[in-house]
Amino acid sequence: MAADKVLVVDDEESLVTIIQYALEEAGYEVATAPDAMVAEELLDGLEPPDLIILDIMLPEKSGLEFCREVRAKSDIPVIILSAKSEELDRVLGLELGADDYVTKPFSPRELVSRVRANLRRASVPPQPKKAVLTIKDLTIDTDACQVFFKGEPLRMTASEYQILRLLAQTPGKVFSRAAILSQLWEGGFVGDQRTVDVHVHNLRDKIEPNPKEPQYILTVRTLGYRLCSP
Repeated sequence: MAADKVLVVDDEESLVTIIQYALEEAGYEVATAPDAMVAEELLDGLEPPDLIILDIMLPEKSGLEFCREVRAKSDIPVIILSAKSEELDRVLGLELGADDYVTKPFSPRELVSRVRANLRRASVPPQPKKAVLTIKDLTIDTDACQVFFKGEPLRMTASEYQILRLLAQTPGKVFSRAAILSQLWEGGFVGDQRTVDVHVHNLRDKIEPNPKEPQYILTVRTLGYRLCSP
């Protein structure tokens, strides 16, 4: 079985060397690019990567702009690298479709763990529970890992899909932000719980007739989120 391929896009050579070594030690194939232009050439190759690690601060074209372009044509998981002072950019990155972020400085072990979890979520196997979940006009086919609204397929990131599937398996049940993160990361997430809010915001934009007055994903004040009953 071929190793998963990770594309690292960062212009800090010393950091790229550390990341590449950690990923290759973990069994991944690694390609690197110092900027978005080189990364675009690699993405257009015959074997696109299975995951992208993307620095926000890149020369010429920003990581956020590149993330937007990637998400417009691909569902490849994207992990953003950012400094602590770039909180607004991290949130914007998630809104543009990134699946996760890692704050600098970080441990290589943590990054490898995030890569492993995102790749696992992106290749979710069929679930033993009910294969097709239907809530009003929303349909989730867990065998095909596809979501439909009024019969029309919706594109979403692996993180968005997993959150929606989690809520849909028990409509009406309230999930706290911590519980959602724990389910997605198998208890290993370390970071800002507001990440969930950004993913929910993106989901509402895709499935709600009026995202400002949600009918499907409902906020339970001070507690978390629940999916409406069928």
